Amino acid sequence: MLIMYALAKSKARLRVQTEIPILENIGAYPKWWAQRTPDAPALISDDGHITYGGFAEAVKQFAKALLALGVEKGDRVATLQTPHPDFAVAFLGTSLIGAIWVGLNPKYQSAELNYVVVDAEPKVILIRDSIGGRSFVSDATKWNATIPSVEHMVLYGDATTDEVLSYSEFLKKGDTISDEAVYAAAGVTGGKDPCLIVYTSGSTGAPKGALLHHRGIARFSVLQNKLWPISPLKTLNYFPINHIGSLIDVMMPTVVAGGEMRLLEVFDPQRALDVMVEENVSFWASVPSVFAMQFDVPDMEKRDFSAVQLAVWEGAPLNADLARRLGKICPRLATNYGMTETTSAITIMEPTDDIEALTESVGLPAPDVEVRIANADGSDVPQGEAGEIVVRSERNFLGYWRRPQPTQEAFTEDGFFRTGDLGVMRDDGRIKLVGRLKEMYKSGGYNVYPKEIEAVIENHPGVAQAAVVAAPDDRWDEIGVAFVSPKAGGAVHDLEAWCGERLANYKRPKHYVIETELPLLPIGKIDKSALKERAAELIAS
Repeated sequence: MLIMYALAKSKARLRVQTEIPILENIGAYPKWWAQRTPDAPALISDDGHITYGGFAEAVKQFAKALLALGVEKGDRVATLQTPHPDFAVAFLGTSLIGAIWVGLNPKYQSAELNYVVVDAEPKVILIRDSIGGRSFVSDATKWNATIPSVEHMVLYGDATTDEVLSYSEFLKKGDTISDEAVYAAAGVTGGKDPCLIVYTSGSTGAPKGALLHHRGIARFSVLQNKLWPISPLKTLNYFPINHIGSLIDVMMPTVVAGGEMRLLEVFDPQRALDVMVEENVSFWASVPSVFAMQFDVPDMEKRDFSAVQLAVWEGAPLNADLARRLGKICPRLATNYGMTETTSAITIMEPTDDIEALTESVGLPAPDVEVRIANADGSDVPQGEAGEIVVRSERNFLGYWRRPQPTQEAFTEDGFFRTGDLGVMRDDGRIKLVGRLKEMYKSGGYNVYPKEIEAVIENHPGVAQAAVVAAPDDRWDEIGVAFVSPKAGGAVHDLEAWCGERLANYKRPKHYVIETELPLLPIGKIDKSALKERAAELIAS
């Protein structure tokens, strides 16, 4: 039984409004709006603002420079940047010529960055020499020397050497390329050409690159604007540039609608609130852990948020108390549930003040997806029972980059993507999340996979075995607790520093428990159910 039948039975409907074009190439949206509202602000930062006319021109010049460097359709272009207008230009300029963009997160440690670059094999890498006091020059030098695919390294700034182009020199390379060559380069066929790789940690411990396409991103962006109509649309984006929250949930719906996006390079709870007020942000999109931090800011609720038309949380559930506090500021609230592989939303909540629906469900299936709640054998579960959420949609990703076996395993024989999440369909047609089949947990809106962390811990010379499980947390939704068994005579007092050097901050366990032996199941595997119970008790005590 498809969810669509249940929706008809319950007469629940997501209302659709506003016509926005679905373009075959997402890189063409700045030009589309520049032809209509050239002087409207598009990108705002501490450096100033860029109009849609300027945005379209910057995207075109970037695309020309890539063509001059020999970038062709399907080639990868990687960018290490903060949430700054330069990243938006790089993403859409790369997409415009049919190349595939990869965002590099400056929060990643060197080993994590290196893994992504080696796996994606970009032809061109654009990089900031330093961010937040951390230098990336040694990383860039290593990639340039050891990765055969890397033909050009571009440095944001004025510095240039025989091996590295300055950004201005990079752009000058495009002077010989015609406008016609740019718009002919992509040759997008039906809109399902790939344009983006988003790396998401895999249950095997190795991150996998989810390959997303033009049509999926455009369709989602149009859909979000139809279901959550806001005018004027003004957003704030402080999310990492490699995260779907930044690219797909905030940036692209804003650009597709011709809205205004304020970029904040370094997130600070108070600064973000101040910017919202200063810039009259109308669409307040965030994750529960950030909302919690912002409500801790003194006098937060006394600020003038009258410009906010809709407040939305994504990536994790929001507790009822925080939802009520948020509703006092903005009575129109919404949420959704989605994944990188489904190009964001699988289910969407209409704007509402119904706290129960907002906190006890993730809304109705999106109008352009088929959703089933399935048993392990693939059959549909009875109404009201838990099963795996599986999804079929034009927005589903193309597969994991160069990983045919995991790609095949991710889909059912009839093309439904296996989310690994357990859900129940309520009587009102909305879906309630009740757990996860996979061990993945969400911390601060980020997907965290224990096996990746366990692999890092078990590489420590003093560690014999490690198991990481999730425990509930009021702020982060879930946090990691690492249970570690040392080798005989092994010293493990520096585990926190060890993980700090090798993992992004949201992946690091918040607690380390040292055990002589870890509990085992009869078949010899670690009993993670027992460890989850112990972790919950530890956090509660």
